[in-house]
Amino acid sequence: MKKLAFLALALPLTATAVDFVDNGTPDTAKVELGKLLFHDKFLSGNKNISCATCHHALADTGDGLSLPIGEGGVGLGVTRDTGSKKHAVHERVPRNAPPVFMLGSTEVTHIFHDGRVEAAEGFPSGFISPAGQDLPNTLENIVAVQAMFPVTSGAEMAGQGSENHIAKAAAEGNLAGPGGVWELLAKRLQANDEYVDLFIGAFSDVSSAGDITYAHAANAIAAFEIDAWRADNSPYDDYMAGNYNAMSSDAIVGKALFEGKAGCSNCHNGEIFSDMDFHAIAMPQIGPGKGDGLGGRDDFGRFRETGDANDMYKFRTPILRNVALTAPYGHTGAYDTLEDVVRHHMAPQGAIREYRDNGDCYTKPVMPSRSDLDAQDCVIMDDWASVEAIASAASDYTPVSLNPTEFDQLIAFLHALTDKGDIDLRSDVPRSVPSGLTLAE
Repeated sequence: MKKLAFLALALPLTATAVDFVDNGTPDTAKVELGKLLFHDKFLSGNKNISCATCHHALADTGDGLSLPIGEGGVGLGVTRDTGSKKHAVHERVPRNAPPVFMLGSTEVTHIFHDGRVEAAEGFPSGFISPAGQDLPNTLENIVAVQAMFPVTSGAEMAGQGSENHIAKAAAEGNLAGPGGVWELLAKRLQANDEYVDLFIGAFSDVSSAGDITYAHAANAIAAFEIDAWRADNSPYDDYMAGNYNAMSSDAIVGKALFEGKAGCSNCHNGEIFSDMDFHAIAMPQIGPGKGDGLGGRDDFGRFRETGDANDMYKFRTPILRNVALTAPYGHTGAYDTLEDVVRHHMAPQGAIREYRDNGDCYTKPVMPSRSDLDAQDCVIMDDWASVEAIASAASDYTPVSLNPTEFDQLIAFLHALTDKGDIDLRSDVPRSVPSGLTLAE
């Protein structure tokens, strides 16, 4: 106990004070509406997938898969498959479904792996996004901006262009215009009496069905996510507030390693443990890619948004709150365990070369198999030149050496970032939704 007390007092102790949008207390009516919308397949082109399909409470706001099975898939979480031959998915979603924890923190300035949604002064909406000037200027926060886009993706929620009017608009790039994706979805909501009443109760600028826009829906979805999935009640938070027994002695030493020898806090800092910046750490590239490089199977990350060669293979620093709950890890979910992804961080260049040489692309990812989708999932990792290009982008990282005890202590600290209230999220799932569609996927 004396050793534990010494370690506690040797570290800076300041109570955590995570700032959230809406002062951390979104309007209750808006939250309840958002909860229903988040789980309702009504917002997808073919009415067969919801936001929750890839970000489910029972999968810790993810889906447990390396790469999501989007529109056309069947099932939830790791049991989700690629669907029947007649209605099978047409493509695998190219990036891992990121967790939704702590997005309401005011420290969150970029969303998506490549940061393509970001807060920015000088824009009418207050944000940079793929919609450019077409983004509505009534979105309340960056989480609401993010909620505008999954419904516009054919692979995620819209469906294929020939299948429904929403998918056709998405395929034509018509998001905000007449007959665009967002208008068509708003008309669906306007035609549902239960939703109309809920929108009127949640928004002061909605007094009749015709006032409802998809931006209102996105604001409600964001309110639900922010309220339900904050993660600032962990042993770490208790410890920082002065309860020196809240973390184990191993976790306390792990915190010192995180902030010192291991160098983790160079990028994972602040109250959300992310600098909201972009770094190339040689994460393995698996799956269909984003149209870059060899056969279009590579993903150039932040470079796709900036065009700056210095941003090649850079991805946003992930938030580490609840990190022990949110496997798989990496922008393609290439690592299935927390231990594996931490080892990668210790020596990124060597790790990606080992991933290639050991054939890990064929064993570590967690993805349903279908020959016409997965035949080329490992194209980039099978190509020596591509792997070396990814490794080279991480050349400024100095390998870190931890002995087995130190490594376990670092992992213990990461587990101490788990919010005690997020172990059981069953209450975040509604029993039914206003559309009457089934919640079973």
